[in-house]
Amino acid sequence: MFVLPVNRAHEHQNRRESSRREMLEDLIHPLAVLNSLLETPEYCNKMRNRNGVLQQQQPIASEVTIDKDKFQASFDVQHFKPEEVVVKITGDNAITVEAKHEERQDEHGRIFRHFVRKYVLPKNCDAARLESRLSSDGVLSITAPTVGDKAEPKSIPIQVTGKPVKLAEEKQTESVADKPASQ
Repeated sequence: MFVLPVNRAHEHQNRRESSRREMLEDLIHPLAVLNSLLETPEYCNKMRNRNGVLQQQQPIASEVTIDKDKFQASFDVQHFKPEEVVVKITGDNAITVEAKHEERQDEHGRIFRHFVRKYVLPKNCDAARLESRLSSDGVLSITAPTVGDKAEPKSIPIQVTGKPVKLAEEKQTESVADKPASQ
């Protein structure tokens, strides 16, 4: 029979309990196991871009922001070539974004992608000045500036008539009456 010294027996007991806790944790949180597998050096090297920075594992979700200056929608279209993405103004202040590519082979088999996304611009946005930009990492940004509501401050010149208000009004009325009516 093998007997461990008291302090070594205690260490052995703690290791067994720790191992049981880890196994139970793996059963309760299976994504933790998956994440730990994905954090291997091989996976991290595969996910590095040209600059050596880890890329995001999830694509950028659709994001819409509306502020006092503009409407902006941004979303991921990295799986499409620029010529496969179309942005149209449809109807009254409506935008349609469509991306489609035919079936093609990738590392997992054959794939066909197609999506249509529609936005309605706020009433104070100028659809005629709509811009779309595609970044090098595949994020499409659509921007429409707001219009109106912004009055530029300017000085209004004051005309000095040199006459009392009644005389100035009468003079203006007489000059309008003297002009022949246009037909």
